[in-house]
Amino acid sequence: MATLIETGSLLLIGAIIFAESGLLIGFFLPGDTLLFGAGLAASQGKFSLFWLITTVIVAAVIGDNVGYSIGRRSGKRLFRKEEGIFFRREHIDRAQKFYDVHGGKTIVLARFVPIVRTFAPVVAGIGKMPRSRFMLYNVVGGVLWGIAMPLLGYWLGQKIPHLDKYIEYVFLAVVVGSFALSFAHLLKDKDVRVRLWQKLKLFLRNIFLNKKID
Repeated sequence: MATLIETGSLLLIGAIIFAESGLLIGFFLPGDTLLFGAGLAASQGKFSLFWLITTVIVAAVIGDNVGYSIGRRSGKRLFRKEEGIFFRREHIDRAQKFYDVHGGKTIVLARFVPIVRTFAPVVAGIGKMPRSRFMLYNVVGGVLWGIAMPLLGYWLGQKIPHLDKYIEYVFLAVVVGSFALSFAHLLKDKDVRVRLWQKLKLFLRNIFLNKKID
């Protein structure tokens, strides 16, 4: 049972890392803090550190490849895409500026920069970076990030006495807090708040027999 729970947890972590790395709507997911919290849990024997790191690296590398393919196929159309609740052209622009400054190294450096991490592979695809070159930077960045963040949590977890007694609460707080901060960041944007309220009104209108909601 414990093995099943650990496997399921690792798959969930891998899915979140993949979504943050490869899906444009995943930019708000808490990759760094999630891995830090998972490293804390691994220090108390809740995860295998080896399998945690392996899962993260594989998910990150595959996710970045998906992002690269999206940019390669969609090209400049992404810059003309209508903005929505999650997709904002400013994120593409931010990644583009980062790419203009750092070149190919962006794929490695962006691993440690939220939001840019999600859109840098897309920009590399738009810029037609050769896939072989992209893969080199992608693997290096995925390995460095996939090792560094969990190890940081693991190291700190070993320094905190009696952490094993409340590690579940700590890990839960890290995950919940990370998502809360991510959504709070989204809601700071007035346009996002307006779009969310419009969708909520539409949802409620459908529930209450199309009655008008002010």
